[in-house]
Amino acid sequence: MTKTSALVLFSGGQDSTVCLAWALERYDRVETIGYAYGQRHEIELEQRPSIRTALAGMRASWRERLEGDHVLELGTLGQISETSLTRDVAFEMTTAGLPNTFVPGRNLLFFTYAAALAYRRSISTLIGGMCETDFSGYPDCRNDTLQMLAKALALGMAVPVTIETPLMWVDKAGTWELAQQLGGDALVQLIVEATHTCYLGDRTTRHDWGVGCGTCPACVLRAKGWDAWHKGPELREGADAGCGSGAGRRLGKGARDRPEARG
Repeated sequence: MTKTSALVLFSGGQDSTVCLAWALERYDRVETIGYAYGQRHEIELEQRPSIRTALAGMRASWRERLEGDHVLELGTLGQISETSLTRDVAFEMTTAGLPNTFVPGRNLLFFTYAAALAYRRSISTLIGGMCETDFSGYPDCRNDTLQMLAKALALGMAVPVTIETPLMWVDKAGTWELAQQLGGDALVQLIVEATHTCYLGDRTTRHDWGVGCGTCPACVLRAKGWDAWHKGPELREGADAGCGSGAGRRLGKGARDRPEARG
């Protein structure tokens, strides 16, 4: 039997933690990669080791499958980006119609570096927590962008490259539900207590949904998802796309152009 492997883009946030748990359910060998790019909320990187340890302790199978972790320095991205994630400026919309939390080229670089590492580690599947359902209009979170990127990476390295995005068609309420289905209350509680979402790097202000300022765009989105998830099962159907045998979005050779449903 051929062992399957995956490299998860793991920031220490809610979405990437759910994606890591999702990968641990499906792959025989899972490694993680994170990036220090001068982000204001760099504290998210400090959360990564404890989250990995906690996930490994939840199930014996997850412990056996979880392998190496890698953190790459991409400080030059912060140097060339005039955004509210890398500069001490207020959150606002730009003249281009995008929030100034958008870091141009970030996900393109993240996946390119991940693919280069995966090449050396003999891994062909990359996993990220990008989403079109609740996203803020970031062009590098779009399904079409990642589909084309997977093709370019495969061509440029002459090896198969697949990009999995389990949350592509799942809203934030569905993401909480997916966590519940993957790891029960223990995983939900881990996300509440340990993952970091707040763009301002606040690790002191506590809420039912976790720790953060409560006012930045990331905190607002996470809180709304938590509230919607608690309103009833009828609002949790978005998780179905991520809980089945397939992913919310698989990009690469042989993949469908569009999912059958957005969940």
